[in-house]
Amino acid sequence: MTPVRPPRPLALLVLLGLAGLGCSRAESSTASPEPAASAEPASGGADRSAPLVLARGIRFVKAGGGDVAPLVRAERAKARADGRDLIVYVGAKWCEPCQRFHQAAQRGDLDTEFPELTILEFDLDEDRDRINAAGYSSKLIPLFVRPGDDGRGSERRFEGGVKGERAVSNITPRLRKLLDR
Repeated sequence: MTPVRPPRPLALLVLLGLAGLGCSRAESSTASPEPAASAEPASGGADRSAPLVLARGIRFVKAGGGDVAPLVRAERAKARADGRDLIVYVGAKWCEPCQRFHQAAQRGDLDTEFPELTILEFDLDEDRDRINAAGYSSKLIPLFVRPGDDGRGSERRFEGGVKGERAVSNITPRLRKLLDR
């Protein structure tokens, strides 16, 4: 992966100008599939440390600390307010299918398939005890779960994947089925 270089001032102005033509909010545009820090200065009340994201496509939200069920309920409310679905995802840095899925999502390869999906991401190694307590336990990872109304894990889930080039094509139809109501 190549490092993201900060945009040049002129390029930033051009991008911001173009973003204003096609979007109602500047936060909805990005020039790079890689997350990049916002170029706007922090202001009172607004979180400007979050990466800029595309208006459509998969959004990953790294889970914060605290109890899982209230966190899931809050993120689901945000997703619904934006007209998006929420899936709880448990992966790990060492998990090859997890890495391949992330890379495909970051490249935008899954945006057409999942144009309005928000994934609340937990790391198995960091969050094991609290996700297990909230019903998000599994034998295999990655784990994808439709949360229950109470924010706890439901029976609507799948776990595991295959390694190698077929990893994403193995996850995609199962995730599509999980999202179908």
